[in-house]
Amino acid sequence: MVNQKQTVAEIGFTHEDFAALLDKYDYHFSPGDTVAGTVFSIEPRGALIDIGAKTAAYIPIQEMSINRVDSPEEVLQSNETREFFILTDENEDGQLTLSIRRIEYMRAWERVRQLQTEDATVRSNVFATNRGGALVRIEGLRGFIPGSHISTRKPKEDLVGEELPLKFLEVDEDRNRLVLSHRRALVERKMNRLEVGEVVIGTVRGIKPYGAFIDIGGVSGLLHISEISHDHIDTPHSVFNVNDEVKVMIIDLDAERGRISLSTKQLEPEPGDMIKNRDLVYDKAEEMAAKYREQMLAKQQGITLEEAEVLEEEIPAATEEEIPTASEEEIPAAIDEE
Repeated sequence: MVNQKQTVAEIGFTHEDFAALLDKYDYHFSPGDTVAGTVFSIEPRGALIDIGAKTAAYIPIQEMSINRVDSPEEVLQSNETREFFILTDENEDGQLTLSIRRIEYMRAWERVRQLQTEDATVRSNVFATNRGGALVRIEGLRGFIPGSHISTRKPKEDLVGEELPLKFLEVDEDRNRLVLSHRRALVERKMNRLEVGEVVIGTVRGIKPYGAFIDIGGVSGLLHISEISHDHIDTPHSVFNVNDEVKVMIIDLDAERGRISLSTKQLEPEPGDMIKNRDLVYDKAEEMAAKYREQMLAKQQGITLEEAEVLEEEIPAATEEEIPTASEEEIPAAIDEE
């Protein structure tokens, strides 16, 4: 047994030998690696972590979570062992900087990519608004909802704190873009209850040279100028005014793009009735829609019109619920987040 009073020189083992031995068994750590570490000291604005290096690594409070952290104790506990991401190489003191936020960040992007692939609907609270739209958090990531994809009559400022159903429009980790649509989520939910050939009631909310936007329960669908009447129309303004209540038929459902196309032309008993006698068109709407469905069924199945009429009798008439539809508006470019 070596006497504790013996000097290092007496036992033939110098400080240089000890340092060389440490170097021999020291692990090589590089930025980008994920390592296991144990918390052994929590400080006011960070924590020291033992990852097996010669010098304790450090994690600053801003790197402890993808969400805001006011105190290290909200995330870490003494002697806790967990994964850490090596953020930077050793500084002049030989100390590495670690991150938990980067691990959560990578996993969050992986999760939202999976949700987009599944075409999932997610829900999130609006935490802020700006000139272009509203901001939400999905899996801890900041997401943006363009104003044209917010389907509500409330002012944007009043949406703060409100939970919205959302669909993914763009998921791009490289460009840090996470863009979502409230409108598409509502349209998809309503599309599950809608069918081509169904008659719905709505209100004219906007008129453009190419058609009218019809609001039905909070979202809008496009009544294209070519689908207003069999007769030629120079402008939708000659037929409709904003706030007019209208009865329209659904002629196309595009769930992927979140759009529903509408028609009154297909409801005309005689060509030009939308211009000459709109009330007649509305009175005969369900009858004309039934004929439209018969024709579509016959076309799809290659059967005679008489056979289609027999099948149509077995199909219940569509109700006139006020069901949201989608808009033909173009999706604007997403706004980059810092």
